[in-house]
Amino acid sequence: METGTKRLCRRCLTKDMDQKEYFDNLHTYIANLDEELKVSEPLYEKRLLLCKSCDLLYDGMCRACGCYVELRAVMRKNSCPYDKWKAEV
Repeated sequence: METGTKRLCRRCLTKDMDQKEYFDNLHTYIANLDEELKVSEPLYEKRLLLCKSCDLLYDGMCRACGCYVELRAVMRKNSCPYDKWKAEV
């Protein structure tokens, strides 16, 4: 669907979306996850600090696994593919 302006489409690929809209949508998704699925805010920030110091971080993505680190880091069940931080079980 081309109308001159890009808009968020549930069936669009990320390459078809405006980057700011896409990342706003990702942050909204993270904010609206059920609290029992997420780690605490301090642990989330600690995980993100570890990711930010990693050479594999590139444009918000992990080049080891291809995830968006902000989404991986917020989930209790997830861990770093290089064992920089562990899942919270």
